[in-house]
Amino acid sequence: MNSQPKNPPPANIAPNPGTVTRLESGEILKGANTVEIEHAGQRYLLRVTRENKLILTK
Repeated sequence: MNSQPKNPPPANIAPNPGTVTRLESGEILKGANTVEIEHAGQRYLLRVTRENKLILTK
């Protein structure tokens, strides 16, 4: 029997309430223009536009 939680908590939770974790977009994109993000069983696309802006879509 598997005793692991169905939805484990996010790995990158800020240690103190009120603090914000900052990541560089390059850490997420790793040279790609589009990356898939799974959150709560849903898939999202994070992409870089021609104007070098970020867009997150479901």
